[in-house]
Amino acid sequence: MKDFFEILSRCLLFKGMERSDLNSMLTCLDGKTIKISKGSPVFLEGTPARFVGIVLSGTVQVMREDYYGNRSIMTILQPGELFAEAFSFAGLETMPVSAIAIKDSEVLLLDCRRVLTTCSNSCHFHNLLLKNLLQGMAQKNLALSQKIRYMSQKSTKEKLMAYLFDQAKQHKSTEFVIPYDRQALADYLGVERSAMSAEIGKLKSSGQIDTKGAWFCIKHAENMK
Repeated sequence: MKDFFEILSRCLLFKGMERSDLNSMLTCLDGKTIKISKGSPVFLEGTPARFVGIVLSGTVQVMREDYYGNRSIMTILQPGELFAEAFSFAGLETMPVSAIAIKDSEVLLLDCRRVLTTCSNSCHFHNLLLKNLLQGMAQKNLALSQKIRYMSQKSTKEKLMAYLFDQAKQHKSTEFVIPYDRQALADYLGVERSAMSAEIGKLKSSGQIDTKGAWFCIKHAENMK
């Protein structure tokens, strides 16, 4: 676990905590690490909701499937990012989403009951832990609101444009790399991949954007309205 202390210290859940506290804290929270091969699940929909996860290495994708098997990407998680906390702390019996490793990954799992309840040792970090948890959940609510804004746009082009403009703003540059491949981006925006690819092709042909893989460059933003 010491190999991952640097990553854990960057995790919002442990913000403001001393690295010297990490060992005792992980013991208190019943922390366990698991390795997941690319394409394998960290958990599947229907799994009991009783843990909080932190990506230590690799990449994990959280997704939801509807009755017909259509999938929607909720988020893609990189090392240091927290997941499953909202479902575990909401009192749900089972997970309503699945988490899949899209690279060989290692994940730390914490017992949600121990996160919420101060132990008999009265560990001094618990109040800070709960404060960080609330802040993190608030930030994820903002991210969800942002996704809803994209999906509320009328056309595939408008959804794509709204996302690309926000990425440019976030990176403070007209050139940026997004965390999705084409299929994942289509799933995230709630559109057909073929329709989205057609719009990207039109924007590229007209010289308004350039793109290769996950790299995008907005060339003439004023003409994309």
